[in-house]
Formats: sequence, structure tokens, C-alpha cells
Amino acid sequence: MPRTPLPIGTWGEISTRTLKTTKNHKPLKHLAHARFRDHDGKVRAVTATGTTKTAARTALLLKLQNRARTNHSGDLSTNHKINHLLDLWEKRFEGLVADGTRSPTTLGTYRRSLKNHVRPAIGELHIGEATTQRLDTVLTSIKQHAGAPTARTCRAIISGAMKLAVRYGALTINPAREVDTIETKPKNPPRALTTKEVTLLQKTLTADGHALQADLPDLVTFMLGTGVRIGEALAVLWHQVNLEADKVEITHTIARPPGEGLIRKTTKSRTGERVLSLPTWATTSLRARYATDTEPDAPIFPNSIGGYRDPSNTRRALRTALSPVASTARRELGQTLRALRRQKRLSRKQAAHILGWPQTRLELIETGRLKPTHPLISSLAKTYSIDLDNSPDLLTQLSEATKPSESDKLAWIRSHALRKTTATALDDAGHTARQIADQLGQAKVSLTQDTYLHRQPANPAAAQALEHAFDDPDLI
Repeated sequence: MPRTPLPIGTWGEISTRTLKTTKNHKPLKHLAHARFRDHDGKVRAVTATGTTKTAARTALLLKLQNRARTNHSGDLSTNHKINHLLDLWEKRFEGLVADGTRSPTTLGTYRRSLKNHVRPAIGELHIGEATTQRLDTVLTSIKQHAGAPTARTCRAIISGAMKLAVRYGALTINPAREVDTIETKPKNPPRALTTKEVTLLQKTLTADGHALQADLPDLVTFMLGTGVRIGEALAVLWHQVNLEADKVEITHTIARPPGEGLIRKTTKSRTGERVLSLPTWATTSLRARYATDTEPDAPIFPNSIGGYRDPSNTRRALRTALSPVASTARRELGQTLRALRRQKRLSRKQAAHILGWPQTRLELIETGRLKPTHPLISSLAKTYSIDLDNSPDLLTQLSEATKPSESDKLAWIRSHALRKTTATALDDAGHTARQIADQLGQAKVSLTQDTYLHRQPANPAAAQALEHAFDDPDLI
């Protein structure tokens, strides 16, 4: 009867022998030996050495236990570095992107976080060294230096990688699972444009030469009339628009994955593929753009040479048009401050470090996109060795720059505010959250309710409903 084979991932009896002795035949080195059945089914000899039999045996046991946790293909073990695990995880995510189940823009976001935060923090550790405490410390540090959103992205990456390590047998539990939740202050409630703000927005864009050149008025009209994302709006082709039936088909979005350039790809999910009805004013705007020689496969909002527009550049153009630069004086003040910084031979990064500011704040001041105040500019001038109160020309510029501007009311608006405005208008009209989510192309109704619907300060009908519910005079 044949001998029963060792189960996969187990070993037989450990034996030891003396490997080296002194001249007096005193043992100096011992060898521990065992036969291990690998995950490919083959039995292999595994050895370890030590100065004593116990040390050799202990070293061999550790070696065998680590080998037993190796994955079936032998590609991953607790002794591998986390960088190797991250490579495997990234490759698998690339496969999901190729299958169309994940977005290439998400992959780009993850790659930036991998390069800038995750790999520098834990890449050189061994997988077995990734304890919950160590990962929690790393993520807390990332949150402090890069912010909570970046820390949450890093947590998702690390958790996904460690889940892969568990799946491959290198770990028995996911150490990232018990990492403390990354919490931040509650976000500001969703804010939608009022009717007056919509009117002011269109008036401002129509009167702005740069906004007209960037083709923003019609784009904003289309987004308000549909609630689509900016990338979806830029991906619509003329053959997807039915001007007679007031319909538009949304199937794709424009993205720029790293190293690929602009691409027109399918929407995030099947929910994003939808046919929307257009309000008359949106159809009128599109009809005015349409010409008989228009190519059916041309985008309805093309760039200057008829191709696809970059969503990032379009967002930047909208920010510029709506930022508080109505004030040419704010732009001029920013240019003056930039010149003073350069005279001191300081980079933005260096000046921001001296002031203890985020670099973006200095950038917003120098580009005229932040409403200046006397204390703000005084601190900046002091860094450049200038006494603001004894600089009449600079004070005059500051005085002009601080005057209120009509466009200040629009400075908060970003492209996503247009989606929230559409969602809130539908909510006010009595549409259900499910109907609004379908309009926006969102699978989760909860996301629509929590993130896109403007909260009303009060429900006027509540008092009337309660009055009828409890109108028993004995209750009073």
C-alpha cells in the first residue's frame, strides 16, 4: 500500500545533524532538515542552520511556516516587499480598466497616490510587516500632510492590496480592515443656483469675451437643461441629438488617462447611459448651433479645430470666467505682488512656506481669483520686506481690488454646481429621488439625496399636515 502523501503546504519530520565541529569535536553548527510539499504538488527539501540544534530547528520551522503561506503560484509570500504586492494589485486594476468595469481616470488617481504617498511610506516593508498599527500611523500622517481625501484614496489602495495578499495566501487577515476610519468635518450642504443667480450667470458669461471664445454660454445652458457631467456634455455627438423630438442620448464621456491623451469612453456604469428630454430653451440653443453641413459624428461642443475638448481646460475656463476678476484691479494687484515676489527671488513654494500658507492661496492671490483684504496683503508684503501702510501705490491698488463686484456672487460656482441646480429644480417640481438619480445617471439614490439636492430651510407644508393630524381639541 503506497504511503499517504503530505498535504500541500505541510512538511514531514524535522531531523537535525551536526554540520561543523571544533578540533575538540565540539559542535559549532547544526543543520535542520525537512521535506516540504509545495503548492505545485512537488516535495522539496528545506534546510536551515543554527549554532545549536534548537536554533536550527526554530529557524527551519519559521522558514516552513512562511513557505506554507506562499500563494499557489509561488509569487507572493510574507517575505516579499509591499512594492511587489502593489505591482500585482496595479496590474489587476489595469485589467479591470481594460474590461470596462473601472474608469481610466480612477486608475490615474490611484497611480498618483501610489507614486506620491503609498510606495514612499510602505513600499520597502515586507508584507508580513504591514500591521494594522503601522498602516494606521502611515494613513494618519498622509491625512495630516496631504488631506483627508488623499488619505481615503490611499486607504482604499492599501486595503485592496492587502485583500489581494489574503487571497494569494501571503496573509491570513487584512490588516487594513481595522484601520481607523478617516473622518473629516462635515461637508457644506449641497448648494444650487437660485433663479436670480442663473440669470446673472448667463448675463456674465454672455458679456465676457473670453467666456464667449471658450464657448461657455451654450455649454452652461446645455448642462443646466440636462444635469449631465461636463465630460458627458463634451462627448455628445450631433447624431445623438434629436432636435425635432427634443431628445439627447448620453453614452460616453471625455477623459484624459495619463499617457493616452483625450479619449471618448463609455460612461461610468450602465446607469450613465440614458436618453434625456430637453427643455425647449436648451433645444433652441442647440438648434442655433446646428448647421446643415455639420458632420453627424462631430461633437456638439468642439474645440477650436473641431475635435474633443479637454474637460480640465473647460473647467479652468469656467473658473476664470466666474472668479472675482471682474475686478481688473484684482488682477493688476496680483501681478504687482508676483513681481515683488520675483524681485525677492522667491518661488511660490518658498513664499508660501515662509507665510505658513498653502501654495494655492498664494496662486489665487497672484492670479486675482481671491478677494484680497488688508491683513492678507499686509502679511504678504511684509514677507517681501515692504511696509504696506507706507506704500501709497500698493495701497491704492488694494483699495480698488477690495471694492465689491457683481461677479463675486458667482465666484463659488463650479461645473458640478450646475448638476446640483438641475437636481434641485427637479426636486422642487416634485420629482422623486429615483427619477432625479436617473436623470443624473447615478445608480445610488442616496448619493443623489445627500450630495446633489439643495436642503430646504423649512417645509411649509409640515405645519399644515401636523395640524390636520393632531386637530383634536383635547390635545390643546
